[in-house]
Amino acid sequence: MLQLADREGLEVVTMKRESHSAKETGQRPVFNEIIEELKQEKFNAILTWAPDRISRNAGDLGKIVDLMDSGKLHMIRTFGQTFGNNPNEKFLLMILGSQAKLENDNRGINVKRGLRTRVEMGLWPGMAPLGYLNQKLMDRKCQIVIDPERAPIIKKMFEKVVYEKWSGRKVYNWLRFDLNFYTRGNKPLTLSGVYRIFNMPIYYGPFEYPRNSDNWYQGSHTPIITQELFEKAQEQLKRDRIVRENREFAFTKLFTCGMCESGITAQEKYKELKDGTTAKYVYYSCSKARDRNCKNKYIREEELIEELFKVIDKVSINELGMRIKLEEEIKRFNRLQRLATKGTPKYSINEDDVNTREYAKYVLREGTPLEKRELMGHLRSRLILKEKKITLVD
Repeated sequence: MLQLADREGLEVVTMKRESHSAKETGQRPVFNEIIEELKQEKFNAILTWAPDRISRNAGDLGKIVDLMDSGKLHMIRTFGQTFGNNPNEKFLLMILGSQAKLENDNRGINVKRGLRTRVEMGLWPGMAPLGYLNQKLMDRKCQIVIDPERAPIIKKMFEKVVYEKWSGRKVYNWLRFDLNFYTRGNKPLTLSGVYRIFNMPIYYGPFEYPRNSDNWYQGSHTPIITQELFEKAQEQLKRDRIVRENREFAFTKLFTCGMCESGITAQEKYKELKDGTTAKYVYYSCSKARDRNCKNKYIREEELIEELFKVIDKVSINELGMRIKLEEEIKRFNRLQRLATKGTPKYSINEDDVNTREYAKYVLREGTPLEKRELMGHLRSRLILKEKKITLVD
C-alpha cells in the first residue's frame, strides 16, 4: 500500500494500526480517533487494503459516508478500487460494507450451527474439562480423551466424598497440600473449582450446552466415573451444606490461632456411650489456612468456655458491654412478675444486686450462640488461642 501511495503521488500523513474487531459499532478506539481527525481536517482521505477493513457494521459505515457527504472525506483508496465523493462510488462502498456485515452474520450463524451439530454428535464444544484432553488428530478432531495424569485423581475426588464422607474443603486441602495437584495451566485447583467439578455430569456422560439452557446431550467420550457415584456425591455434598447452614457455632471467627495466625474453626463429634446413648462434643481448632502443618491443639467447647471465664475476670465491666443488656433483662423480668401477680409481685430483682461478671459467665454457659457472639464481640482486644489457652492482645 505504501508503494501504491508512492506510485500515485499520495501523501501519507499518518499511519494507524488497530486489532479490534470491526463488527461492533463504536468499539474501536483507533477508528474513533480517525473519525475525529477527519472532522478536524487533519487529513482528507483513507488508504486501506479493502473496504471491510474500515467497517463491518452499519453504524461505522454510516459515519464514513456522512463524512464523505460533508466533504471532509474526499476519497477512500483500497488496493483494487477508489471510492470518491460521488453517488455511484458511495453506493458501491455501502454495498461492499453491507456485504462484509452479511459475511459476519453468516459466519456467526455457521459457527452456532457447527457447534449444535457437534454437541448433537456427543462432542464437547470447547476446551476439555479437567480430567480430559482435546484430541488433536485430524480423524478424531473435536473429541475429548481421558487425561491419564489427572483423570484418576478426579475419580478419587468423588470417591473421597462418597466413601469417606469428605467435604469439598477437605478435598481441596488434600489436592493442594498432599498431592500438590495442578491444572493443565500449571495452577493449583481453587476451592470453587473443586465444587464446579462435583457439579459437572460430563464426568459420567451427559453435558448441558449452552450453560443454563437446559439442553442436554449424551457425550460420546469415555466416562471417568459412574452415574451412581456422581449422584451419591451430590447427595453427600448437599447433606454437608444443609448441616453447615443449620449448625451455628458460637465462637468461630472470634479467635486467632496463636501459632500461624489462621482463623479458628469448629466441628461436631459424636461418641456412642456404654448405655447406648450418644454424646455430642464440639471441638475448636486451627483452620490451618495459613499453615497446613500447624500443630496448635484442639480444645473442647467446655474447656474453651472455662478459659473465657478467666478472660471475663480480667477485663473491665464497661468493656463487657453487658450492663445495659443486664438492666433491660431485669426490668423485663420485673414487668412480667407484676403482670403475673396483678401488680403485687412476690419477688423482684434490684439491678444493683446482680453481678455483671456472673451474668456474663451465665450467658457463656447457657446463652444462645448469637448471645455468646454478642458478648465476646464487645471485647476490644484480640483473642488468641494457643495450646488450649486464651490470651488477650491489644
